[in-house]
Amino acid sequence: VGPVRGRGSNSVLSQANPGPSPVLWTEMGNTLGLAPMGALPRRSPRREEPLPNPGSFDELHRLCKDVFPAQMEGVKLVVNKVLSSHFQVAHTVHMSALGLPGYHLHAAYAGDWQLSPAEVFPTVVGDMDSSGSLNAQVLLLLAERLRAKAVFQTQQAKFLTWQFDGEYRGDDYTATLTLGNPDLIGESVIMVAHFLQSLTHRLVLGGELVYHRRPGEEGAILTLAGKYSAVHWVATLNVGSGGAHASYYHRANDQVQVGVEFEANTRLQDTTFSFGYHLTLPQANMVFRGLVDSNWCVGAVLEKKMPPLPITLALGAFLNHWRNRFHCGFSITVG
Repeated sequence: VGPVRGRGSNSVLSQANPGPSPVLWTEMGNTLGLAPMGALPRRSPRREEPLPNPGSFDELHRLCKDVFPAQMEGVKLVVNKVLSSHFQVAHTVHMSALGLPGYHLHAAYAGDWQLSPAEVFPTVVGDMDSSGSLNAQVLLLLAERLRAKAVFQTQQAKFLTWQFDGEYRGDDYTATLTLGNPDLIGESVIMVAHFLQSLTHRLVLGGELVYHRRPGEEGAILTLAGKYSAVHWVATLNVGSGGAHASYYHRANDQVQVGVEFEANTRLQDTTFSFGYHLTLPQANMVFRGLVDSNWCVGAVLEKKMPPLPITLALGAFLNHWRNRFHCGFSITVG
């Protein structure tokens, strides 16, 4: 869009109006109309995008955690089998020098309601070992914004843990309430409340309140949390009376990711500083993860896929120089 003025003193516009000449607004060569000098075309106000949902409180440090390698020890064989579009099972055999060989049966059921590629409701997940101990989770979508989760853990025929979560996700906030091991007869319970609020598209603030009660003991711990997300990095901080937890995640490119983590526990009087890196080699179908921490521990895990076969090989080694401990592991995943 631009103005076109008459040229020369004999212009028809200048003769009709001896004052300031009007402006003829044109667009792509088409005449739109006349406007006085100094007038500009009106622009529609820019609509602000709504703030995103901050997600769950437990996922604040997840990006940094995924950079670090998982501990491996012994030999493990995992066979995954998809029985249908809703049901799959996995068989795991683990042999280690630190304990007896073990077998785990893992089963998962996923319903038809899919909110995102990683969220399907209802979901039932269970894991049972050769001794009869069970770990199970049930995830339900009660309403469009309300979710519920139940967690059960048993050791043979004895219940160890039962936990119930309720989470409400608003447009730009998330509120969660958790009840752990509620016992009305013994008058004991653990309650955890989480709240996260998106202040801007990059800044999230919130807090956690943990309340525990049992005969002769009662207390509460308050923790404040903040998260700032940039284009290529994410910084997260949790600070409370129980300690502090800070993490920094940086994505250099599609192949290199690094993470730095700091944890301080006031009760144990212990602090830990860790550095981890994640390297992806797509042409070689390999993923390499490594870590170095302030406890003089060095570790790494190498994963190698074997296309076209549905097989993944993993080799890991961890060395603690301070305690003079070394352990390594090897795993094969089929399916």
